[in-house]
Amino acid sequence: MSLSDPIADMLTRIRNALRSRHKIVTAPASKICEGICRVLKDEGYIMDYKRIDDGKQGILRVYLKYGPLGEDVVTELNRLSRPGRRLYSGVAGIPRPIDGLGISVVSTSLGVLSDRECREKNIGGEVLCEVL
Repeated sequence: MSLSDPIADMLTRIRNALRSRHKIVTAPASKICEGICRVLKDEGYIMDYKRIDDGKQGILRVYLKYGPLGEDVVTELNRLSRPGRRLYSGVAGIPRPIDGLGISVVSTSLGVLSDRECREKNIGGEVLCEVL
C-alpha cells in the first residue's frame, strides 16, 4: 500500500501512541521522516529513534518521552504543509508556536531543520509541522 502523505502518517502514529502511553512506535522510514525525528530528538521531544533495515523500505522506531511524573512532553503535533496545500515561508515568516515554547519543523535546502536553526542560518523553506 502506498501512502500519499508519509509525514502525516508518521505524525498520526506518534500522536496516537502518545495518547495511549506507549513507549515505542514504528513507522515506515523515509529520509524526510528521519529528518523530522532527528529534529524532535535534538529539541528534546523524543528520547531517540532508530532506522531498522528490513530489506524493503525500512522502519523507523521512535522511542517516546514523558515527564518524570508521566506527563506529556508533546501536547500537540500539527501538520501544516500538506500535499494539497504546500506552505512555504521565508526566514521572517516561519511560525513561532506559542512565542517560542514550541517548534516548527522546516524542510530547507540544508535538510530538515527546526525554526531556531533556520533563524540562525537565515534560511526559509517548506514548513512541515509544528510541535507544542
